Amino acid sequence: MNTAQRNRLQSSGLAFLAAYVDTLGFIALFGLFTAHVTGNFILIGAAMADTEQMSILLKFLAFPAFILGVAVARVFIAAILRRNGRALGWSLLLQLVLLIGFMLCGIAATPVQSPTAGWVMASGLLGTASMGVHSAISRLLLAHLAPTSLMTGNVTQVVIDVVDMLRGAADAGTTERCIKFVWPVLSFGIGAIAAAFAYHLVGFAGLIVPVLILVAMVVWEWRQPLPAKAAP
Repeated sequence: MNTAQRNRLQSSGLAFLAAYVDTLGFIALFGLFTAHVTGNFILIGAAMADTEQMSILLKFLAFPAFILGVAVARVFIAAILRRNGRALGWSLLLQLVLLIGFMLCGIAATPVQSPTAGWVMASGLLGTASMGVHSAISRLLLAHLAPTSLMTGNVTQVVIDVVDMLRGAADAGTTERCIKFVWPVLSFGIGAIAAAFAYHLVGFAGLIVPVLILVAMVVWEWRQPLPAKAAP
């Protein structure tokens, strides 16, 4: 597998995972976005203006949980890089552990009836923390890939590149850049649809799909040669 193929597979897999986890969390946990901080801010604002809506405590706590996930991942990755270790493999493993916690707590919370129930809160916060780690990995270790958890910028870039190609103004890198951004967009859409059907079929057990994706990625990273040099 060459570098371009590997990058495409990583970005597509992680985008599918992000959409899947975010969609399942939104459906199962009273509209909680595990990977979309902006969305939670909007929902908090709407809930504060409508006293008939359910408790917004989980959405309030999701923000510091996301921040904690990012912060822990930053420290974790920096420590591994100082030792020239497998930063991507270990950080994906950290996300995997949190995602498994999300799934198990969600199963324990079933049937989900209250947004403030203990297992419900634990599930939502672990899911949000796992996506904080996901976002940190994207910025710190996979910055050469297109973003995998937020698609607005990706869609904008794809549209710009397609328009430039249609009007004959594309440069040598336009097609390559368009392909780089379009695969995560497609994978994200498929992941969102798949999660919705999976939750309605098997509930939180549907999270086994992104869990298996992360397991495969961790195994793959452990099979790669150790980095010769790294910097925190």
